[in-house]
Amino acid sequence: MSVFGDGLDAAVQKAFTRPAPKSAGAQVRYLVKQSGGTKAVAQMLRISQRTVERYVKDQIKKPRPDLAARLEREVKKRWQPQIRAKARQKAATTGGIVIDTRARLGYTAPIGSTDQDRIRHLTIALPPRYAARLFDAQETGATDQQLKEIAAEALKEVYFQDGGRRAGSLEEVRFTDIEHLEFDL
Repeated sequence: MSVFGDGLDAAVQKAFTRPAPKSAGAQVRYLVKQSGGTKAVAQMLRISQRTVERYVKDQIKKPRPDLAARLEREVKKRWQPQIRAKARQKAATTGGIVIDTRARLGYTAPIGSTDQDRIRHLTIALPPRYAARLFDAQETGATDQQLKEIAAEALKEVYFQDGGRRAGSLEEVRFTDIEHLEFDL
């Protein structure tokens, strides 16, 4: 499970104008329509093509928990792509992104400074350029570690260095032991 990737997806999903399909039949019908056939949906969900056809006809109504989770994830991944793109574009150009986290944060600095890691709860608005970097990295398939490094760099500039007004000699920010992470557009 990707903490940063899932957090970015959840932030974008808040921009949806209509709720995604809830019932298993409606979700499967939507996926069949999007992918162009039951065979592609069967491969995507790792079930038989006949099972997909039964969901389409509402002969099966209640999927097992693991299949229900895969169904919901696949539908939300494809739901309202234009609205998803607009939300990402707005965050990357004008709005920026808000990060709310409770994690252990520390930094590397010159000798004599207090760089002890400690648990901090931060809610900080990040500039649009960091939103763009996070979304671009996610689109190219970046790992959670790479997304964490981008977020740490953003926190270094916005929180620790206050946009260049303090802590100019700060070298690196450590962002570990994440207890809570949420993004908002």
